[in-house]
Amino acid sequence: MKDFNVEYWDNLFLNKKTGWDIGYAAPAITEYFDQIKDKNVKILIPGAGNAYEAEYLNNNGLKNTYVLDFSTEAIKSFKKRCPNFPDERIIIQDFFEHTNKYDYIIELAFFTSFTPENRNKLVQKLSKLLNEKGKYVGLLFTHEFEKPYPPFGATKQIYDDLFLKYFNYKTFEIAYNSIKPRKNREYFIILEQK
Repeated sequence: MKDFNVEYWDNLFLNKKTGWDIGYAAPAITEYFDQIKDKNVKILIPGAGNAYEAEYLNNNGLKNTYVLDFSTEAIKSFKKRCPNFPDERIIIQDFFEHTNKYDYIIELAFFTSFTPENRNKLVQKLSKLLNEKGKYVGLLFTHEFEKPYPPFGATKQIYDDLFLKYFNYKTFEIAYNSIKPRKNREYFIILEQK
């Protein structure tokens, strides 16, 4: 299996081969966080890439939003587009080395960047980075992909086997507000840490 390391992701950003990037904040995320009354909640967007969601949240009063990516090219792209986003909330680091705690972790094509053999480790780490009753919120594909490189989708049974050890499902349903090309192909999730 190919190693999808920093160099792999940096090259995708350098060569503008970021087909998962829709060019704006995902409606499922913006609509959910527009309902959050406590603007002081601490939010992490791992594998943030161009981080349109971080820009949106920050501009809409959620000033405790952090982006994390180990691709320096992804972070450069984000900083170029959002030069006023505070540097102290931009983290260039391997997700598994990160130790801060959050009220929310946003899922947007992060899970799908991990090979199936690394998913259990990923889900454990997500749980550890959340405060008590913290939530993992976002979009997951409803199906697997027949290719040896990201994105790696999954089925509901695979998600259940991974997540139910660490999370209670608050919402796990077909997203009604996916972008048109992904209509009926994404779950919207709100998973609460056990």
